[in-house]
Amino acid sequence: MTLRSNSADQPLPSSFRDPSGYVFQREGEIYRKVNPCYLETYARFMESGLYAELVSKKLLVSHAVVDEPDLTRDGGVVILPRRIPVVSYPYEWSFQQLKDAALLTLSIAGVALKHGMVLKDASAYNVQFLDGEPVFIDTLSFEPYEEGSPWVAYGQFCRHFLAPLYLAARKDYRCMLLTRDFIDGVPLDYARALLGPPRRLSLTEIVHLRLHARLQRSKAGDQGKSTQGKRLPKSALLGLLDSLESGVRKLEWKPGRTEWGDYYSHTNYTDQASLDKKERIAEMIESLQPEVVWDIGANDGTYSRIAAKNAKQVVALDIDPVAVNANYKKSRRDKETNLLPLLMDFTNPSPGIGWLCAEREALFARASADLVMALAVVHHFCISNNVSLERLVDFFASITRGRVLVEFVPKSDSQVEILLATREDVFPRYELEAFKHAFDVHFELERERTIQGSGRTLLLFKKRGMDAR
Repeated sequence: MTLRSNSADQPLPSSFRDPSGYVFQREGEIYRKVNPCYLETYARFMESGLYAELVSKKLLVSHAVVDEPDLTRDGGVVILPRRIPVVSYPYEWSFQQLKDAALLTLSIAGVALKHGMVLKDASAYNVQFLDGEPVFIDTLSFEPYEEGSPWVAYGQFCRHFLAPLYLAARKDYRCMLLTRDFIDGVPLDYARALLGPPRRLSLTEIVHLRLHARLQRSKAGDQGKSTQGKRLPKSALLGLLDSLESGVRKLEWKPGRTEWGDYYSHTNYTDQASLDKKERIAEMIESLQPEVVWDIGANDGTYSRIAAKNAKQVVALDIDPVAVNANYKKSRRDKETNLLPLLMDFTNPSPGIGWLCAEREALFARASADLVMALAVVHHFCISNNVSLERLVDFFASITRGRVLVEFVPKSDSQVEILLATREDVFPRYELEAFKHAFDVHFELERERTIQGSGRTLLLFKKRGMDAR
């Protein structure tokens, strides 16, 4: 494969730390440059059989080598990895997603040792979700194993995976959001403090969090002496991986009741209204055949799955961790390859963080949708969060390339009455005609359907300037 020459290719903002290589983008494709200093290791990685085994087991993204004279004149290599349709970050994952990513990382570390190599980078950001499964994306995260050497990625694994998982399981799920504040993982001394006094602890928690944190603290005041630890026989290193895997597998999150975790058990839809809504949504999406759908307020993914029958990729976004976790478990269990559940609060969506606020991109910088579904959530934006109709429409226009499918819930609906029960009604413009009028700035109304037996209305808007399809 040959690329058109462009000497201006630069590392992406997320890819400047590793001297082994970098990731860059050209004409919509994502490439990885293997620098000359890593070529010998890369060749060993490919020839050892490690790459072949990891790809065959779907643990690592596959890649093709491309012929790029402009970028390989220094002796480097350019590869084209299989594309990840939707890039997500650990602070957007459910508990089970982070747990599965941790187990994937440990599995890869074990396979690497069988081939005489070691995983040198255990960052959670090296894991993405492809075809419904976690997959490792950093081809340059391996180096030859030297007998007796410790696992250099051990501390990173504990910060990125073990600490947030234990905090979520033992304390509060919201502790997983600390990964947004600590881009290189939750500091172990901080995790230890949050966990509080030791009570009934697992061996994993004692050794890999508490004692590890204490060891790091003692090393910090060791006047610059090596923190690499004692030499570790390969059998001990394998034992370390087994211990970590056993501890992670036993971790379970047992959430209490949340506001939206069992939404469909307490909805005000009649059976007729629910069936009519599903049928009308299915008809609209089947006629559109969208590439990428964002389902905002997806809850357990009921309508996401309707969209997934006629879309290449559906991202099911919700604020409730119980709903997202259940949605992901069902997705994996049913092998749904084009559905990705993510945790997202759209009143405070994922921002750009890290170096120059660009190392980890904001949600809206990573992707947009051909179709945005906002079913039974508009009243929460407008009434619960005081978002004006104009601002709401601007928001929809900024995240879709094509259409928005909105469910308007009127004030007469019992769910809106609950929202207004404890506050003054200062929303005189929150009514259907004003709602449709607000969309006129950016959208054209294509279809309007009343959901039988509910008083709610489905509205399909097309972005102005978009070719009809």
